[in-house]
Amino acid sequence: MSGSQRSYSNWMVRLHWLTALLIVAIYVSIEFRSIFERGTPERDLMKEVHFVLGLSLWFITLLRLIVRRFSFIPPIEPAPSALALKISALMHLALYGFLVLMPLLGWLVLSAGDKVIPFWGFQLPALIGPDPDLASSLKEIHELVGKAGYALIALHTLGALAHHYKHKDNTLKRMLPGLFNQNS
Repeated sequence: MSGSQRSYSNWMVRLHWLTALLIVAIYVSIEFRSIFERGTPERDLMKEVHFVLGLSLWFITLLRLIVRRFSFIPPIEPAPSALALKISALMHLALYGFLVLMPLLGWLVLSAGDKVIPFWGFQLPALIGPDPDLASSLKEIHELVGKAGYALIALHTLGALAHHYKHKDNTLKRMLPGLFNQNS
């Protein structure tokens, strides 16, 4: 099996790690907003960065799903158990669900809150009409799912590390950029 068949395509690898970087930036921007007082330009900037990066993540996730649909998925070697494959499939479903739904929830929060929806110098249209009560409920859901996102990310990371160090398979190596994956 050639090296290219043991790893995901360059597109998949780049989109995966771009997703990871965006998630870090999205969480950092919303967590760091609290170091600034309400109503200050700095706090507003942190929130806008959170919105813009969140919506960027949504578009990148859609692109990633399209690329994944048409990409070769390299096999895990040695092959894991059927149960491990089912758990992996459920984890990927949860992660992709999170990556698709969270930005949409954020967009709905802004829409229902009658707020501007910034996107790289443009303003996106509202998905629904203003409804302050709905905005408040959606914001609570968005925040709750965001907290659950920490657990999803941790499980994904720990799973990759367990595959690499405990099971000694190629799960992690398949998604490493070429620079770090010289021994494919």
